[in-house]
Amino acid sequence: MTSKQKEFLEAIEPHKGIIFKISKVYCDDINDQEDLRQEILYQLWSSIDSFRNQSQLSTWIYRVALNTAILYFKKQKKEVEKSGEYLKWQEKYIEEVDNFDDKLKLLYHSFQHLDKIEKAIIFMYLEDKSQKEIAQTLGISEVNARVKLHRTKEKIKSIIFKNKDYEI
Repeated sequence: MTSKQKEFLEAIEPHKGIIFKISKVYCDDINDQEDLRQEILYQLWSSIDSFRNQSQLSTWIYRVALNTAILYFKKQKKEVEKSGEYLKWQEKYIEEVDNFDDKLKLLYHSFQHLDKIEKAIIFMYLEDKSQKEIAQTLGISEVNARVKLHRTKEKIKSIIFKNKDYEI
């Protein structure tokens, strides 16, 4: 292992939770999550030389990971739309929800119905990022971030309660 590889791994290690959580938000399937994590790591490795220390490393990792996930999501969405299996799976999945872990899965599943910006916003919200941090990371105004966050929360509630009468 080269010293550059070692430095990269040491720098990424404290922030690997970001990568795991983003992959969980953007993908339902475990294999897809793993593929996305690998793609994020590849993109981080490919662009590490462009990191200029103008922001925190975690902010840069968020940006790269979210951009990678958004592109991956677009690709996956096209594939899913080609298959009617997704709708059959969704109906079966919702019928089987009956405990807390499954409710959490339902919450993550509802994320699959969000657009790329909504996913990024809800992810950062769940990471306890302030509206200011969300706005800065996404390059939008703080007011816009607040409005989008509110609308995204309402959309998630609508998706969940439309499918099952649960309180999560």
